Amino acid sequence: MPLTAKIDLQNWLNRLVPEHDSLYTHTLEGADDMPAHIKSALTASSLSVPVMNGQLALGSWQGIFLWEYTVIRVVYEKY
Repeated sequence: MPLTAKIDLQNWLNRLVPEHDSLYTHTLEGADDMPAHIKSALTASSLSVPVMNGQLALGSWQGIFLWEYTVIRVVYEKY
């Protein structure tokens, strides 16, 4: 799958689930946190891929994209 497909998918998700939406109340961990939760709920969180002869068995126009939806990292300390 061409890189443009990945860019289009990411742009579409960002338009569908924007940061700084006034509907979000879960904002303590940053503007990207609640959108990350929503995007994770809308996209696949696991995937099974067939392997044949040690190679991924994907079709000509198939690709696998992995996204990290959050930019800001929050580190929690355990006491």
